[in-house]
Order: sequence, then C-alpha cells, then structure tokens
Amino acid sequence: MLTVRLSSSEEKTLNEYCKMEGLPKSQVVKEAIELYLIQHRKNSKPYEVGADLFGKEGSRIKNKSTTYKKRIKELLNEKYSR
Repeated sequence: MLTVRLSSSEEKTLNEYCKMEGLPKSQVVKEAIELYLIQHRKNSKPYEVGADLFGKEGSRIKNKSTTYKKRIKELLNEKYSR
C-alpha cells in the first residue's frame, strides 16, 4: 500500500485528467510510476541495460578480444605462406 501527498493543484489536474479519460486515479498513478521506472532504467549504465543480451550470439570463442593479434598473425601467415 502506498500513500502519496499531492498539492491541491496536482490533485485537481489529476482529477480532471481521470474524469476526461474515464480512468481511475490508481491506474493513472500506476502507469505514471511504470513510465518513470522505465525512463530511470534508460539512464542506467550501458552494461546494465544490455547485460541480458551479451554473449547470446557470437563466435563461441571465449577469449576472442584478448587473442585477436595472435589470430590475425595466423590468418596473415596462412594467406601469404602459399
């Protein structure tokens, strides 16, 4: 359960909006909180936002970023050793 205190002008605006849209105040407040939390997540660090996506697809080479020089040398040696 949550209680929120609004100024009289905020409450008046909320009441007018709810009456105009035919929505209960609780639904409008829940949607507003949800939108706020979504926006707040957008301001998270990039890694946090994409953490569930990292490593889903790819080459399956675990140390690809640390051994790239070695792999490039091997590829060049193969190409020019013919």
